[in-house]
Amino acid sequence: MLDCPAGDKHDAMVTQTKKPRRTAERILEVTLALFNRFGEPNVSTTLISAELGISPGNLYYHYPAKDELINSLFDRYEAALDELLRAAEGVANVEDAWLFFHMLFELIWQYRFLYRDLNDLLSKNRRLEKHFQFVLTNKSKAVQNVLDGLARSNAMRIGARDVEPVATAMVVVLTYWLSFEYVRDPRNALEPESAGAALLRGAFHVLSLLSPYLEADQREHLHTLVGRYNP
Repeated sequence: MLDCPAGDKHDAMVTQTKKPRRTAERILEVTLALFNRFGEPNVSTTLISAELGISPGNLYYHYPAKDELINSLFDRYEAALDELLRAAEGVANVEDAWLFFHMLFELIWQYRFLYRDLNDLLSKNRRLEKHFQFVLTNKSKAVQNVLDGLARSNAMRIGARDVEPVATAMVVVLTYWLSFEYVRDPRNALEPESAGAALLRGAFHVLSLLSPYLEADQREHLHTLVGRYNP
């Protein structure tokens, strides 16, 4: 038996480690697209493997259970969300807040299957149930940071007693906006071509909860922003 040169052995090892990693990545990408398109309860591992053109055994090699696919996608969402929420501390005016909430909705849209089937997912997946508590807590802290920043920069005036209920209402809209869009128009709401308008409406309605507290120029600027991005 011929010995392979050391360099060839190294290249072969690199190829072997890269290939499974690429396959695992591709599985997650296709799974996310299918979950978003059809809803997680309507997507089986058989459908995922068929869409990928691989055997069910190959899929199970990387992700032995459907919950592992869900958890892996949720981990990616949670990591991206944690990074984005840090930007809340830099919000000083309505335009900053508009950008921040629009980016939040873009991330939610990217992983919209989580929000489309949220109650069902939480009832079936104990890990997700636990981690979504952290998501709500971190969203609430970020929204309160936004309110603090707007108040410090005199973009709005809000009493201390109003901060917590207003922040909670904003988190509720953030969490259930896509569900509302879906109920309003089940056939089209979660289609890619509907994304822009849905995200715009969501960002506006979250910020509109601050309307009674915003200074007049900031309130007017909010409506200008909506008109600018939705001519």
